[in-house]
This record gives sequence, structure tokens and C-alpha cells, in this order.
Amino acid sequence: MTATKLPITVIIPVKDEERNLPLCLARLGRFARVIIVDSGSTDRTREIAIEHHCDFVEFRWNGHYPKKRNWLLMNHPPTTPWVFFLDADEYVTEEFVDELAKAVSHTKHVGFRVVYSNFFYGRKLAFGVPQVKLPIFRVGSGYYERIDEKGWSSLDMEIHEHPILKGSVGQLKSKLDHHDFKGIDAYLARHEEYSTWEARRYLRLSQPSEPWSHLTRAQRRKYRTLPYWWLAPSYFVYSYLWKLGILDGWCGYEFARLKARYFSQIRSKIYEFSKLPRE
Repeated sequence: MTATKLPITVIIPVKDEERNLPLCLARLGRFARVIIVDSGSTDRTREIAIEHHCDFVEFRWNGHYPKKRNWLLMNHPPTTPWVFFLDADEYVTEEFVDELAKAVSHTKHVGFRVVYSNFFYGRKLAFGVPQVKLPIFRVGSGYYERIDEKGWSSLDMEIHEHPILKGSVGQLKSKLDHHDFKGIDAYLARHEEYSTWEARRYLRLSQPSEPWSHLTRAQRRKYRTLPYWWLAPSYFVYSYLWKLGILDGWCGYEFARLKARYFSQIRSKIYEFSKLPRE
């Protein structure tokens, strides 16, 4: 690691990401190390990683804990002080990297939340509800929350699980670009899987023995409201009107509509799954 490199390992979980990965990797030259953790890609993902001189790790999920991100932390722990989990359709900017470099060099925080600029149908959205994640934290400060899925999920990576960290968390002002070049079909298919996971997760949390203590405030609010009919229309009104998504034109309308549709799908699946006989 040279003196000019940020003391951060970027970890990119992937599967068949040949469309998004080249641009993502092209912007990571200032980081000490980049690891691609792959779930059996059949396209050029591996070749692209090698071309960009990234470390390449193969992952096969057995249906139990740990899933992809925790598995990487446990079995291939980064040697840098910080780790940064980045998806292949997320792209850093020079402004973001500059702020991150300053943040990690002088901070008492163990992690940083990041706000994302969403692109939809190729257009950058200036309004609507922003996406916020906690992808950056000190190595050894914690792991993603553990959920015993017992075979009810096909998602091999932590998607909605949050890192549980020992220490305070800050937030960066500069945004990351979130731009998936796979198209609307991939977007809809992905959220179909996510809605199934969320419905199953809600039903697990509904059991008396399931603890809520580790959930964030946002998670608790979400899981308390998922079964109600008014969540989907309320989200649309909040995103499209209150958060001014209307100013993004048709793209803003579609983004808010499809997200509201996603919440409606979760509610429908909660109802359906709750009526099915238990195994």
C-alpha cells in the first residue's frame, strides 16, 4: 500500500455484473485494495476484475449464516483499517473520495452513512426520497445483523440487513451515484425477490421469540407499517409530492410509483404467506 492510497478496502459483491462493473472499478484507483466477491457469474465479470487488477474471491452460499458480506469479513478480513462495501452499480466521484479521505483520517466514528443519487431510465433524479446506507466502517467494529433464514430466502447476500457497530456513526455529505445499466427488467426482478424477503422477514419478526432490540429506528418503523394498506399510497404521496419527485418529471413519477408498488407487493405476500400452512 502506497502513501497516496486510502487505507480502505473496497469490497464489491457481484453476480453477472459485466455491464456495471467496468465503470465502478475505473473510479477506485485511490483505494488501497479492491476485492470482488463473486456468486458464480457466467458472464465476463471475472475477466473484468482481473483486467482491473482486483482480488477475486468465489462465494457459494449454503443457505445458512453467514451470507456474502459477513462471510467475506470472517474468512478474508481486510488488512486495512476501513472497509467499504460497494455495489457494482454504485460509482464514487472525486468529490466523494476527497471527503472520505478527510473523514477517515480524523474521526472518532466507527462508520459512515452515505446518501445516493439515484438514476432512473438513464436520468439523474434530483428529488424524491433519498437512499441512505451504512457501507463504510472500521474493520473489527461489527458485522451485518444475523438473521437465521432457515431456507426461506434465495438471496445469498445481505440486502436489507444493517451493520451492527460498536461506536458512533457519522454521515458524509457528498453523494454516490447509483446507476444500474441492466435496465427495467432487472430492476423489477430484483424488487420481486426483495419483496418476498421482506414479507418473510416481517412474519419472522411477528413471532414472540424474535428480538427487535438490534433493529434501527427506521427498521422498526418500516416493519410496524408493512402490513397496512395505506403504506404504499402514503409513500407515493410523500416521495412524489412532499419530496418534490414531481419536479423530476415522468422519471420521478415512475420511480415513486414502482417503489409504492413494491410496498404493495410486500403487503400482499405477507397476507398470502400468513395463510399458508406452516412447515
